[in-house]
Amino acid sequence: MRPSLRKAVAITMLILSCSIFQEKLHAQHVVLGNEKFKIEAGLNFGPTFFLGDLGGNRGKGSTFVKDVNLELTRLMKGAFISIYPAPWVGLRFAAQYTYIAGQDNLINTKGTDELYRKARNLDFKSNMWEAYTAIELLPTMIFNKYADDEPRIKPYGFIGIGLFHFDPQGSITDANGNRSWYKLHPLHTEGQGFPEYPGVKEYKLTQVNIPMGGGIKYDLTNKITLASELLYRKTFTDYIDDVSTTYIDPEYFNKYLSASDAAIARKIHDKTISSLSPGVNQRVSPGDQRGNVHNNDAYFSFVIKLGLKLGPDNSEEGRQMRQTKCPHFY
Repeated sequence: MRPSLRKAVAITMLILSCSIFQEKLHAQHVVLGNEKFKIEAGLNFGPTFFLGDLGGNRGKGSTFVKDVNLELTRLMKGAFISIYPAPWVGLRFAAQYTYIAGQDNLINTKGTDELYRKARNLDFKSNMWEAYTAIELLPTMIFNKYADDEPRIKPYGFIGIGLFHFDPQGSITDANGNRSWYKLHPLHTEGQGFPEYPGVKEYKLTQVNIPMGGGIKYDLTNKITLASELLYRKTFTDYIDDVSTTYIDPEYFNKYLSASDAAIARKIHDKTISSLSPGVNQRVSPGDQRGNVHNNDAYFSFVIKLGLKLGPDNSEEGRQMRQTKCPHFY
């Protein structure tokens, strides 16, 4: 190939590359926002903790951090996208998966207040799927007068509405120490839906929750953000762990369940261990307290979020780069 031809090909390729690059930038600008409309997408992960009737720690049962069992902690994984029509407010969409559990046998028995829960000897575990939308507020950005000079560190709070799905399982351990898990919802362990217990309704496995919390966001670069937040979910059910009210007469299991399910329900609904003879099962009487109906279950996570700002870079450096044009040849 002659030098003049090689030069012409090189110039043509350069012009085409610049044109394609500019088209991509333009398309991204149109689809993903403009200087007044920002979008951020990313991943989040962190430990999740259950707050319900089962498990807990020494002393009286609590409704927050005091009764967290760290031994049962699992990692939550999810993704999010946030739309910011203004620097101080955003609309978040998120979906994630996690796991929660509770075990009475983990309770420390140095005191007396926790002995009832320890002797109850119940347990549960459940996968948890959830999706929600929330309003984010960044209070310090309300007072930021210079859009071109955003602070790197930005505290924020949020509240929203979501859906979550759970399906609790409980265990039975046989004489040889083998542990088997069974779904609790079909067993009606507290007489849910039985005519003899009209005040105990069947619970749904997919329900509404209210996610809320706050955090601090840090701009690693003009395009990448890192955030740490507390994500708490208020729920409207006390049956995430399948425990809420009182023990029922086990004879009703035979009346309303199949023979195989009734046999499992009789064993799994009451696993009380005698405080006088540790290790010896001691059946309770129908009507005895099984859970605390006055407090609904909840769960929360400590979340690390890694985000990518989509669309054009509106910083001074980004605007200068966009102003750089491809060379013209004559």
